[in-house]
Amino acid sequence: MTAVRQVVSDAIWNTAIEWLAEGETTLLGLWGDAPNVHMAILDDGAISILTYACRDGCYPSVGARHPPAIRLERAIHDLYELEATGSPDPRPWLDLGFWDIAHPLGDKVPAKPPTPYVFLPTEGEGLHQTPVGPVHAGIIEPGHFRLTVNGEHVVRLEQRLGWTHKGIESLIARASLDQATRLAGRISGDSTVAYALAFARAVEAAAGTEAPPRAVYLRGLMAELERVANHLGDIGAICNDASFPLMLAQCGVLRERVLRVSELCFGHRLMMDGVVPGGVARDIEPGGTDATRFLVAEIRRVFPRLIELYDNTASLQDRTVTTGIVKPEYARQFGTGGFIGRASGRSFDARRNMPYPPYDKLSFDIPVLDAGDVNARVWIRIREVEQSLTLIDQCLDALPAGPISIPLNKPKNGEGIALVEAFRGDVLVWLRFGPDGSIERCHFRDASWFQWPLLETAVEGNIVADFPLCNKSFNCSYSGHDL
Repeated sequence: MTAVRQVVSDAIWNTAIEWLAEGETTLLGLWGDAPNVHMAILDDGAISILTYACRDGCYPSVGARHPPAIRLERAIHDLYELEATGSPDPRPWLDLGFWDIAHPLGDKVPAKPPTPYVFLPTEGEGLHQTPVGPVHAGIIEPGHFRLTVNGEHVVRLEQRLGWTHKGIESLIARASLDQATRLAGRISGDSTVAYALAFARAVEAAAGTEAPPRAVYLRGLMAELERVANHLGDIGAICNDASFPLMLAQCGVLRERVLRVSELCFGHRLMMDGVVPGGVARDIEPGGTDATRFLVAEIRRVFPRLIELYDNTASLQDRTVTTGIVKPEYARQFGTGGFIGRASGRSFDARRNMPYPPYDKLSFDIPVLDAGDVNARVWIRIREVEQSLTLIDQCLDALPAGPISIPLNKPKNGEGIALVEAFRGDVLVWLRFGPDGSIERCHFRDASWFQWPLLETAVEGNIVADFPLCNKSFNCSYSGHDL
């Protein structure tokens, strides 16, 4: 994907902030690259990257006028010590006080003794706080949630994330292209295909090349298998949190079948390391096409019965309808992608709005609802499973013969950007190569950055018992967010 990057003055930077604040453009990303800060903006289907050269380590705050940027600015300060002048929230975000060094992508000074984290104040009669996490029951990544409640009703939810920070961007800056590709696919394991695809397309954009046609359709096949597996898992898990474990069991069976076919076709249940710059690492195995077609037929046979069961179970509807509402204006303001945005009226899907191969040659619909509740997020997933099955058919029908990869030289002094639709929303990758062909800087932005804040608004006014249900209906990534 081509995107223009330009170094801008204070006036242009501030004008861009006003466009964001007024809703004329959408914020795609904001990241550090000392001594600069980059901002990616979506405007009428085109991506622009603005670079601001910090003076004395400072830049004008985007979050002061556009709240979706606040957490990004806090992360930039933790990693680089670049300060957003005028930020309404200067608290740390990724640095939880147990790093050996401060500002690991900046001056790398020894860390100071941690100070207690100050949560936002609350006032009112009869309020008390319920802390949840960072250690949760069961197998789940860590994240802390501070619920302020009045009786059973949630007055405020405040999150504290960063517990799964791995230093991915620092590791990639020192890695070979092969190592960087493997790291990209491990940022968020449930979206390994999407992340690897976004990284590969960013590299290919920097190199000015495209993967061969067969590889492109194999990438599409892998991406849709990944989407189906995750949506099936989510639908079952949401119903389980609404005390209906039968759906969890039935959807779990279908998800397991998808994972087994994925392993049969591409040698790994999650298809990890399948997508690489220049194409794919392996072709579909003999028998994989027939197995995939049988899988699609089986899901089409069983899934409608599960949909009917969900729709006709009154106890499920009581829990999901009007619970955890995300207002459409919030979805638009935060540029929220995936099933969260589309359940709240924001019709954006990178496969259609920013079409990339093979989706530019495939036919599919983007389901959109405007209720914004848990039920709407379930129905978006249901409809997306149906659409993904048609896309899998189309990828298999159109799969051409030919090579599955092409040699790819490391571009020198090149830059690339890619926006790819993962199952939970759009993933952004930007990278820059140095004069020796090595990666100097690579930035990843998960869809969860613009989804986690909306969970705080969705839970307000609901009862405490509905927090797990709302949280599961979002299913934001901890690992993809924390990097």
